[in-house]
Amino acid sequence: MNAYRERRYTAQDGLSLYYRVYGHEHSGSPAILCLPGLTRNSKDFHGVASHFCDRYVVYCPDYRGRGQSDYDANAENYAPSTYLNDLRHLLVLNGLHRVVVIGTSLGGLLGMAMSVAMPTAVAGLVMNDIGPNVEGLSSIIDYVRVDRPQTNWADAAAELRLRFPDLSLQNECDWIDAAKATWREGADGLLHFDWDVALIKPILRQSPIDLWPLFSALRRLPVLAVRGEKSKVISQITFDKMAGAHPDLQQVTVANVGHAPSLREPMCLDALGNFMDRISSG
Repeated sequence: MNAYRERRYTAQDGLSLYYRVYGHEHSGSPAILCLPGLTRNSKDFHGVASHFCDRYVVYCPDYRGRGQSDYDANAENYAPSTYLNDLRHLLVLNGLHRVVVIGTSLGGLLGMAMSVAMPTAVAGLVMNDIGPNVEGLSSIIDYVRVDRPQTNWADAAAELRLRFPDLSLQNECDWIDAAKATWREGADGLLHFDWDVALIKPILRQSPIDLWPLFSALRRLPVLAVRGEKSKVISQITFDKMAGAHPDLQQVTVANVGHAPSLREPMCLDALGNFMDRISSG
């Protein structure tokens, strides 16, 4: 069953937020909650969700200001505390008492925060190409903070390939799909970034935060950490330090891939399957 249902819900402040549901909603516990990166959306997880939806129900939300969710008129709301509140509402709305969070980049950090803010709700966490030391984000932020319109999907795919050559995409169709998860068609006939570029503003003013205490709080949880071998966001030093801080951390390194692995790589799907089996079996 690879089809998904599209749904919306209203956040506490009235914004309409979008999410996808894959699989049977009464397929048992735990569910899977897929959280994308900073400017990404639910489309990034279509392959992973399709792979696991025959056994688990999978929820893939668009954060506010991304994809099909409403943009926020107040850019200060593009903050982790607001995202966590939105996710809490999503869990309550769907009666989700126990989820495994699969988080890429920002999604992994939000998964860490959820384990502290909602400790009984998180049964396990997958941290995809992110760690307590967040490195090398300046070039990414410089790129995504300004809209870069494209004339067609081929041009958009070429732009993506130029800027992020180390993504684990195999052919032109993969690059086109990635472009369609990055841009959307505008009323002017051009393709525009599929996120509110204003969401970067609070990040530019934010002081560095020590995230290691948050990671230490994960010691009670099963955690799977995935790193792209060429990643500039999480170094090998940080990856090794995470293993020392979590006595039962499972780790996967995806060769020749940068930020971030798609999680559709065969070794990632195998690791995710084993991880879910472990949690499901108690």
